[in-house]
Amino acid sequence: MTINSLSSPSSVSFPISRSLKPPERVRETAASAATFHRHGCVSFVKLSRMRITHQNPQLVLVAPQLSNRLLVLCNSTITGKSSPDVVTNIDVKLLSLFQAIGIDERETELVLENNPALRFRPFNSIRARILSLQQLGINGLALVRLMLKRPDLLTAIEVDSLIGYIRDVLENKIESSQLERLLHTAEPRLFVGFEGKVRLLLHYGIPKEKLAHVLNNVNLAKALCLKSVEEIERTIAFLNRFGGVNLIVRRPAILNYDLDSQLIPRIGFLTELSGGDEDGTGTVLHKLPAILAYTAEHLKDHVEFFRSFAGLTDQEIFRIVLVYPNLFSASRKRKLHPRIDFLKQCGLNSNDIFKFLTKAPLFLSLSFDGNLAYKMVFLVKIGYENRTKDMAMAMGAVTRTSCKNMQEVIGLFLTYGLSCEDILAMSKKHPQILQYNHESLEEKMDYLIEEMGREVGELLAFPAFLGYKLDGRIKHRYEVKRKILGEGMSLNKLLSESAERFSLKKEKKRSKVS
Repeated sequence: MTINSLSSPSSVSFPISRSLKPPERVRETAASAATFHRHGCVSFVKLSRMRITHQNPQLVLVAPQLSNRLLVLCNSTITGKSSPDVVTNIDVKLLSLFQAIGIDERETELVLENNPALRFRPFNSIRARILSLQQLGINGLALVRLMLKRPDLLTAIEVDSLIGYIRDVLENKIESSQLERLLHTAEPRLFVGFEGKVRLLLHYGIPKEKLAHVLNNVNLAKALCLKSVEEIERTIAFLNRFGGVNLIVRRPAILNYDLDSQLIPRIGFLTELSGGDEDGTGTVLHKLPAILAYTAEHLKDHVEFFRSFAGLTDQEIFRIVLVYPNLFSASRKRKLHPRIDFLKQCGLNSNDIFKFLTKAPLFLSLSFDGNLAYKMVFLVKIGYENRTKDMAMAMGAVTRTSCKNMQEVIGLFLTYGLSCEDILAMSKKHPQILQYNHESLEEKMDYLIEEMGREVGELLAFPAFLGYKLDGRIKHRYEVKRKILGEGMSLNKLLSESAERFSLKKEKKRSKVS
């Protein structure tokens, strides 16, 4: 419930003072506790609920009524005499305020016990603080959880500047869940300087339109509150060598990491692996900024595996990383070891493995049971033998297609009259035919047969025909060459010639004609 207004006790429909007058039994109990007041203690009467309607129809207030129990809370800051049988005005107001937002009587006692300063803050200040939090989207259970865990947020002066900056300057673009997380985890004293640290991000090049994205995807406590301005400046200066602002925008969580114990060791290891190539390291980080979530030890263990088991050099490993940084996310035991072992059983040496992984790095991380095993069955059915180099090359080619599409491609070839032996021969010449989209293949085969008047068997000699774009290359070149050479031109010569050379010949023909 949003707290729009809360009147003083005298504004309700019957005198609060009369409802607060305790029965004799309570006064006797209170009198027995009077000695606590002489030592700086405040008695807080445990109040039962009696609902009354406030003048604002949107807000139902709970007016307190004395019960037969007396809760005595000590507060060493209170001095002087106090009447033990009278509940303070602030107690009444706070209880009504808290009950209106969903905090019950018992929880109110805990809040006041954990933050006695609430009793001595102006009531309007506390109410305004709660309203400000609600305006930032922290409502309902989220607000209750926050107040129970961090009651000091209702009195800490540092909170006002934070709320004001987020509301007025950042225009409430910080997600309520993100703000709630910050208020839960960071002490109010750490909010000092928050505005300056955000301005620092803008100063170092974070685009204004991307600022909310960055702030909503970092741990605000780790990235800003717990770091000094100098630490943030050092971090951004270091990252500028590897992509800087672009890297932060792509992966704002990078700002969460500690520069000296996390970022420098991790990026430093990748730079060392690259042979000191900071541009190459920056390319890896740009492709997969999440690689920085892995510890330097994790990165080293993966590299050592490829050195020792696959026999690769650091230069070769880094070239594979450039193509596929995700190899660091694959389990060494469950994926990397059995996959490299398979390639070795197929007869691939270290150089072969390097070439294979630069072309088909997905082989390292695809599921075996849900992907690779099915594809291996298809390959065996069309004639591939297990544990051969041909099988390894075919497995590499089909990593980029789904099992369903691969099945559709094989079925399409069979439909056009090709046998499994034909498909095997074609795929050994041009392994990529098994990964092409089956709908695109059908269009090209239809054009080959119906428009060009060719036999499907011609694909056995030149299966790469299926890899060229139909509209951009096949149709255009066929129409140009048909006028000159007629219908019987070689598919290989028609399509494999470079675009530059084809255009040059075309211009020469035109010159001769003119």
